[in-house]
Amino acid sequence: MAALHVDSYGGKGAPLLFIHGWGMHGGMWGGVPAQLAQHFQVMAVDLPGHGFSTGSGQLEVVSGKSTKLYTPDSPLTTLDLIVDQLSAQFTEPLTICGWSLGGQVALRWAQRYPEQVGRLVLVSSTPCFVQQADWPCAMAADTLAAFSAALQQDYAQTLRRFLALQVRGGEQERELLASLRRLLPSRGEPDLAALQSGLEILRDVDLRDVLPQISQPSLVIAGVRDTLTPFPASQYLASKLPAARLAAIEGAAHASFLSHPDEFVKHVAGFLHE
Repeated sequence: MAALHVDSYGGKGAPLLFIHGWGMHGGMWGGVPAQLAQHFQVMAVDLPGHGFSTGSGQLEVVSGKSTKLYTPDSPLTTLDLIVDQLSAQFTEPLTICGWSLGGQVALRWAQRYPEQVGRLVLVSSTPCFVQQADWPCAMAADTLAAFSAALQQDYAQTLRRFLALQVRGGEQERELLASLRRLLPSRGEPDLAALQSGLEILRDVDLRDVLPQISQPSLVIAGVRDTLTPFPASQYLASKLPAARLAAIEGAAHASFLSHPDEFVKHVAGFLHE
């Protein structure tokens, strides 16, 4: 199994791993990892098919001494295979900080391999990205379907549109969008199949029922103006996890670590020093 690319920011103390969101990469976190490396051993990973990590809609599966490519049969299987690859590479107990789709990866990792996950920081995260009959605080299904269709036509333009959604409604919207547009292409283009499988995870995976099983101490960081993962979804997440609390960042949209880095670092450092 090919190793995932990991940026190491050094530091001492407990290991802290950052996992990015859909279509992004580990270099999107701005100056936050370096700030937190003053107190913790900080790393940021590129998920399969993103940034400097190889991979696609097919994932490598190790069976005995042989390795083969496997096409997952469902979005949940895809999510589990991503988690399995992370679990195999990061074997020591750590804190996971997951942003957006990375938050779903973190939740599933904590559920499947609880001995590996000491704490969770969930940033602009939700257990279910798409609206259901009993779940209004999410993206409309037809909006995500339009993204999936556009991805096949022009995925570079689709990613640019997605960046605009991440800052919509927040403070410093224009400046943040320029920053995201500068950071995203710094590691080349993500794999199209990986993008498509990521959208399928967002469309179909619903982790609401497993939240009571995730007992690790958790910090849910939410931008009050987030339009991609609405604030009520973060409130729900914090209320259903057995050992969670909510940190709301006023004026922030989907990327609070870029718009309000000092406040973000204060929340994370305070939580991890408890």
